[in-house]
Amino acid sequence: MSFTSRIYNSARQRDGEELKRDGWRSGILAVSVCDKRLTPLEREAIRAIGERLYGGLDGTRA
Repeated sequence: MSFTSRIYNSARQRDGEELKRDGWRSGILAVSVCDKRLTPLEREAIRAIGERLYGGLDGTRA
């Protein structure tokens, strides 16, 4: 006899866009600076914020 949790029977994997939407509704923004839906000005603003909070791609902070 095999026992399986009912929790996992209804579980499904969500795609990236769905995770980002759910995160946004919780106050978290996940965005790529390469997202083609953004204007060049928006991409630059996101890049600047990311570098300020987490450092540059080379690991240094601004």
